[in-house]
Amino acid sequence: MAGLGVDMVRMVRRNKLVGFWAAEKLALAGENAKTYSDGLAMAALDVERSNILAIIRRDFDAAGVIQSDEDILAVMNVCLLEAGKPTKGSDGSDAALLHIARNLMQGS
Repeated sequence: MAGLGVDMVRMVRRNKLVGFWAAEKLALAGENAKTYSDGLAMAALDVERSNILAIIRRDFDAAGVIQSDEDILAVMNVCLLEAGKPTKGSDGSDAALLHIARNLMQGS
């Protein structure tokens, strides 16, 4: 069970990192970029919204952003590796998302 919780936290962190990358491609900045990233991070906790490739593809297509699925998947893989590294200082929203993920996994 502990491993599953760690994996969920890692997926939340990965989605947050991918979300900031995608937000930049979508020309979102500041609070809009953070909100987009947080939305993708929370999608890791929702089975019906957990396919972030599909979410990003839809958003990129709607905004006319040219990026292949392979490129998106490559960024997702890099972010998954990054999400597994210990963090020194993260913002409060990242900590809140990690706390939510841990609580959900403890309730399982």
